[in-house]
Amino acid sequence: MAREDFAIWHCGRHEVSLARPRIMGVLEVGNTLSCDQAIERGKAMLDEGADLLDICARPPRSKKAGASSLTSSSKAEAELIVPVVRGLTQTGAAICVSTPHADVAKICVRLGAAAINDPSGFTGEGMVKVAAETDCGCVILCNNEFRSNSSRRSVVLDQAHTPMRPVPSNRRFTLPEEAPVMREIMGFLGDQARLLMRSGVSHDRICVDPGPGLNKTTDEDIIIQRNAKKLVSMGFPLLQAVSRKGFSSVVAGAKEAGAATTGLSVWGVQAGARVLRVHEVARVFEAVNAYWAVSQADARQGFISLGSNVGDRLGYLSRAVRLIDQIPMTCVVAVSSAYETEPAYGIATPVANAVAEIRTELHPLVLLDQLLAVENKLDRVRDPKQAGHGPRTIDCDLLWIEGESHCGAHLTLPHPHLGERDYVLVPMEDLMHDPVRFFTHAGVTVAKPEDRVGHVMSELGRLDWK
Repeated sequence: MAREDFAIWHCGRHEVSLARPRIMGVLEVGNTLSCDQAIERGKAMLDEGADLLDICARPPRSKKAGASSLTSSSKAEAELIVPVVRGLTQTGAAICVSTPHADVAKICVRLGAAAINDPSGFTGEGMVKVAAETDCGCVILCNNEFRSNSSRRSVVLDQAHTPMRPVPSNRRFTLPEEAPVMREIMGFLGDQARLLMRSGVSHDRICVDPGPGLNKTTDEDIIIQRNAKKLVSMGFPLLQAVSRKGFSSVVAGAKEAGAATTGLSVWGVQAGARVLRVHEVARVFEAVNAYWAVSQADARQGFISLGSNVGDRLGYLSRAVRLIDQIPMTCVVAVSSAYETEPAYGIATPVANAVAEIRTELHPLVLLDQLLAVENKLDRVRDPKQAGHGPRTIDCDLLWIEGESHCGAHLTLPHPHLGERDYVLVPMEDLMHDPVRFFTHAGVTVAKPEDRVGHVMSELGRLDWK
């Protein structure tokens, strides 16, 4: 039976939920981006909606026609990408590294990289050893340049873009026969997956990429896209990497590669791909969110912390809950009592706090923008000199969303200070039996009551929000 929903892709310490599509932002270091610029661009991609970042080296190409950037030495590649990996892993984001060099992959995994995207499809013993000795995620890529050199395959390709099967001179159909093309690709991916598993790599760490645009003809690339569901049926998460591939512009007549990539990405999600490797993150993020919102019923549990220390505090809390309940594709399920809490994080006066439990079908970044709009409607004033901790009519903090994790300057999930806030954990007791156990199970480190901030001083009563 074909499987289309894969719960988790295990990548080191990251458990990437594939209950919805994930976007892997491509970060090419070298030609135009310095190390510092690449790190800043990576952080921006996270705020644009990237769930993972794929870092690859793009040193200046050889003047020799057809020279591949993958021919660079491992030392040169490491000098480009290792500092970027080091900088971006510090954000807590899930980092994937594209490299054919085992020594570079090993260094990056030690620095905290979550996954390896091997252009050679793990045909080298060194890369298989790195995968077996670590717990990183593994992307098996079918690149004919490397597949032809594998002793396990019988097809020999002598030049780039040579078709996997000879094209007859008297063609009578628009595309070659599909079966031989898919048999070669699925055979290679299956062989390499079994090789990794025999070496000790667990099934749930493996993701497959048929390698569109990599030494394949345009016709073959179209066949791959049309047969994406067959690739999904192999039982591994499918990564779609059509961004800036020549075939997409050819078939779309696109003047701008990004538009063709967006269309193909939406098709990939419909066919079952759950990881989209793209350069233009913001564009694909919006398109996939729109498609997912209208095609899938995907409600998630979530919690929002509410605080007010200006004016009619309980009134502001109640109005905020009503406004949250009006957010599209979102509803409030329950709300805790309001509590008087000690000031924390530099706030001068006591705060009235509560926690709302919600169900939402919005992407967390989209929901966050809606929460900021709620704050604006309730006349919150932000003083840039006080780093968000000044007096406020209302503060809406997105704490946790079921199956979601994110690292970025705009949003971090779970909330990085969730486990230390007494004014969150005590109100949560109104909503569930044991919030400490709940969040600990979700991977949140919860402080002991005496070590928390913003301790609850008294109960202020129920909120009138319905």
